[in-house]
Amino acid sequence: MFYSHMTRWNDGRDEIGAVSADITEETNALPARYFTDPDVHEMEKEKVFGRYWVYAGHANRIPERGDYFTRTIGGKQIIVTRDGEGDVRAFYNVCAHRGSKMLDDAPMTDPGSLGRITCPYHLWTYELDGDLASTPKSFEEATLNPDLDDESVRGLDPEANGLMEVTLDSIGPLVFVNFADDPDLTLAEQAGSMKDELEALPLEEYELARRYVSEVECNWKTFSGNYSECDHCQANHQDWVRGLELMESELEVNDYHWILHYQHREDVEDEMRIHDEHEAKFYYFWPNFTVNMYGTADGYGTYIIDPIDEGRFQLIADYYFRDADLTEEEEEFVQTSRQLQEEDFELVERQYDGLRSGALAQAQLGPNEHTVHKLHRLAQDAYEA
Repeated sequence: MFYSHMTRWNDGRDEIGAVSADITEETNALPARYFTDPDVHEMEKEKVFGRYWVYAGHANRIPERGDYFTRTIGGKQIIVTRDGEGDVRAFYNVCAHRGSKMLDDAPMTDPGSLGRITCPYHLWTYELDGDLASTPKSFEEATLNPDLDDESVRGLDPEANGLMEVTLDSIGPLVFVNFADDPDLTLAEQAGSMKDELEALPLEEYELARRYVSEVECNWKTFSGNYSECDHCQANHQDWVRGLELMESELEVNDYHWILHYQHREDVEDEMRIHDEHEAKFYYFWPNFTVNMYGTADGYGTYIIDPIDEGRFQLIADYYFRDADLTEEEEEFVQTSRQLQEEDFELVERQYDGLRSGALAQAQLGPNEHTVHKLHRLAQDAYEA
């Protein structure tokens, strides 16, 4: 049943409720303060980005042993590298000696390469598998501290004094990390059917051709909700929707991901798409990652919706094609995608201006907003865990 009173204002008369467990009941959204409160942002670092599988980057960017890039996720700085055996590993970018940051930032678009990882502070050096390789002679012999027993300092156990590893797993070339000591879910459990669908595609055959990083003035969940529905598309993405059969679009909602399916009005040749299905498919993977399978281009995109604070996020948009040197048509396609982003940025910043005014206590979701309801429900479940 749906309630006639749809919206709760901060007028002292309405009680704030939890997000409903089922969208067929009273469909409460998250309370508005969960989008504007800095304490919620701090809580999310641990309860959301510290407990779930989060996208770290693309393995194609580190093809050789010793190649690496860095990422900061929920305030935690990590190194993603390919070790001496050719396996992709992740470690905190923190020295085991006195906690210094070791490597300078190296984004996936400009990866580095090294034989060993060396902290510049005291020159502690680590193998690519994270084991301690060497320390300065003065440290090993304890020549500067007569109160230390030389024998207890010499012969430091390489593994016990190595880097702190971060749990890592992959879906094809897409690399994910989990900061929990003992994750509640495997990546396969969190990804569900999305894992099988993406691994059936030749994602590893595509090269990173473009990256755009945009800072947006709103909470990350505001943009996530916008991405997860297309009720706003007819009014706000008019150029794009001309080529779609919006009435034939479908939503598929799963435990930790959802998919928006869009049919194109004019079909294109099979070689012009990465997948065989004649549609565009947009995957949202909780908490903040998307994979965009385009129905009119032989390529795919990924979004990282990366929180900065409670009122700002970065959208990191990557585009993958067969060749990094784009054709004129591919370049035009990317620019169309950028236009959609800019249109969405204006919408979500306008929405956030309203949210942070403090007037709205809690919105209500409509019966068709299954994906947004799922997003809000997952956030609440994380907060209460």
